[in-house]
Amino acid sequence: MLATSNQGKLAELQPLLADAGYALVTQGELGVADAVEDGLTFVENAILKARHASAATGLPALADDSGLVVDALGGAPGLLSARYAGVHGDSAANIAKLLKALHDVPGEARSAHFYCVLVLLRHADDPQPIIAEGSWHGRILGAPRGAGGFGYDPVFLDTVLGVSAAELDAATKNRISHRGQALERLRERLAGR
Repeated sequence: MLATSNQGKLAELQPLLADAGYALVTQGELGVADAVEDGLTFVENAILKARHASAATGLPALADDSGLVVDALGGAPGLLSARYAGVHGDSAANIAKLLKALHDVPGEARSAHFYCVLVLLRHADDPQPIIAEGSWHGRILGAPRGAGGFGYDPVFLDTVLGVSAAELDAATKNRISHRGQALERLRERLAGR
């Protein structure tokens, strides 16, 4: 079970796990409410979410905690990425607040990275969670570009490819993104166990 109700995360993770024989169902589909994310780190929040979902259903749980870390903002929005503007999941408001905060910051000083940690618990009391991380480095654009993806994708520039995350096709994004990297590391850990 994927310990989220976020359909964007499901859309990114499902294809990456399907070829390994895993099928995901979200906790929302099983009637499980979101966990309280009061951890102080991405890892703590992912563990909290996975334990909550697994305890509620008895199923193994995969949790993702991820966010955007902007250097010029001291790491903000960070843990608060999904609710940066005050309302959870309001991407347009979050992007508007981010662009306003970076208004006077020149392009070369807008370095940022997406960070993702995945936690897999085999059961709610699993004392040895499998943890995998990934980072995707880039820069924040001055205005949104592209129609794909979700969250901050329209303002996150992949400086290697020269396009926003929202301008990438799903296969390319899944290969290079923070979530794609973390999932590849998780798959490697699973194969090694």
